[in-house]
Amino acid sequence: MATEGLVRQQLVHRLYVDHQGWLNGWLRRQLGCSQRAADLAQDTFVRVLMKDQGLEAIREPRAYLHTIARGLLINHWRRRQIEQAYLDAIALQPEAVMPSPESQALVIETLLQVDAMLARLPQKVRRAFLLSQLHGMTYAVIAVELQVSERMIKKYMAQAMLHCLTLIEDEA
Repeated sequence: MATEGLVRQQLVHRLYVDHQGWLNGWLRRQLGCSQRAADLAQDTFVRVLMKDQGLEAIREPRAYLHTIARGLLINHWRRRQIEQAYLDAIALQPEAVMPSPESQALVIETLLQVDAMLARLPQKVRRAFLLSQLHGMTYAVIAVELQVSERMIKKYMAQAMLHCLTLIEDEA
């Protein structure tokens, strides 16, 4: 077992030595920021370290690293998009009701958690939930919009609500 760990450590080291510079450069071109690129490159290798699958089976190391880094990059952009939407919304508020930086950070973190929760729902379920909760549409109108029966919208909403409750229980 100790030999396996040593072999794995050597594989990760070799992967890092051989491809870290390339990955960092690719991320720098995508982000236009060398510090953020370095952070995401490191996060990519942390993900590699956390994987249980055999690294010796990797035939195309750059494609493998690119796939992991691309996912992290998408998460980064999504987070920035959510943060910016929130900051734009509070910028419209009078200064007297402006939340503190701590409150802003908590709200952004909550928004990111809600976004992650919604991302786990099937597309039509997520869409029905958002149309109902954010736009106040009736089930009948949502059914027309999604081209399904009103009964199916009720099932979608039940599924979304159950998902929310399950996540709340998991957090507790």
